[in-house]
Amino acid sequence: MKKQKTKKIKVKDKILSRIKAKRIFLMFVSICIVLLSTGLFLLYGPWSYIRETLITTAMTTMSHQYLAKWFYDEETIQEVLNNQKVIEPEEDTDPDQIEVKDPNEVVCKDEYDCQVLEKDPGNDLYKIIPVSGSGYKGYLVAVYDPSKVKIATTKYLGKRGQSTKVMAQEYDAHIAINASGFYDPDWNSNGSTPHGTVIQNGKVVWDYEDANVGGGFVGFTYENKLVLGRMTKQQALDMGMRDAIEFGPFLIVNGEPSFVKGNGGWGIAPRTAIGQRQDGIVLMLVIDGRRTHSIGADMVDLTEIMMRYGAYNAANMDGGSSSSLIVEKQVYNNPVAGGEEGLRNIPTAWIVTD
Repeated sequence: MKKQKTKKIKVKDKILSRIKAKRIFLMFVSICIVLLSTGLFLLYGPWSYIRETLITTAMTTMSHQYLAKWFYDEETIQEVLNNQKVIEPEEDTDPDQIEVKDPNEVVCKDEYDCQVLEKDPGNDLYKIIPVSGSGYKGYLVAVYDPSKVKIATTKYLGKRGQSTKVMAQEYDAHIAINASGFYDPDWNSNGSTPHGTVIQNGKVVWDYEDANVGGGFVGFTYENKLVLGRMTKQQALDMGMRDAIEFGPFLIVNGEPSFVKGNGGWGIAPRTAIGQRQDGIVLMLVIDGRRTHSIGADMVDLTEIMMRYGAYNAANMDGGSSSSLIVEKQVYNNPVAGGEEGLRNIPTAWIVTD
């Protein structure tokens, strides 16, 4: 009798275990169906923002374009990209509108102006201002003497890039941010070949004429004025450009912001930008992205930040895994590349020296 009773208990336990396992399996399948349905609804449903953000963010990276191509056909991708644009002002920078002044003699107009003009004790060269907004955090560097802002290049131009930290060390720079994009046909992030022309100390040190980078020349003249313009390299040299790269898009020209259609076609990602106020103070902006504390920014965000802090001219620089800020030769932001300290090799950087 005891054996029969024990057998019945074991059979009952097996049945209960199977029922429990079946319920867990059905629950798991239900959750998967809900998640899949939600994902499909978000990707293909009525909310175009999600579709546009995914496509533009993925397609402006070097290694994650497959994320867009997994879910959407080529026609849909092109339609989204064509409808997300930065429409830049047609005119070039008017250098006569920039008057380099002593920051100590400039009276601040509002709280953001005061953040720029009120120097940190003992530091007349630069000030770091934390910035944040919906979904992003980063840093704005105000550089008080524009003559100290220059272009640095990897010493292996055309062969191998270097990180912003290494360039800061080699040029003995106080500040360094990434500058132009680079040609990367093998998708290996070698960072050796800058897009477009690079002018350093008044000389053309690199020229890649086939580059299609948007924007145009972004550089400082010998009068220490930031000029944004669509011109040939000879025209840039003739107007007195001392340090420049080619990239874009332009965010603000002569105080007029670009018209950003949608998110501008660049999606949400880590971002870098450079600008100058009418009083000559240079603004360097780096936004963290692809992090839990900061998803990233789009072209609208960059333009708004630069306008808020008084930029009269400003341009987008390379972003994504390239975005990095080095302060006193140490990594200051949170880069997302796979290299040492999250840095990747790049061809050029904007630096601040003594």
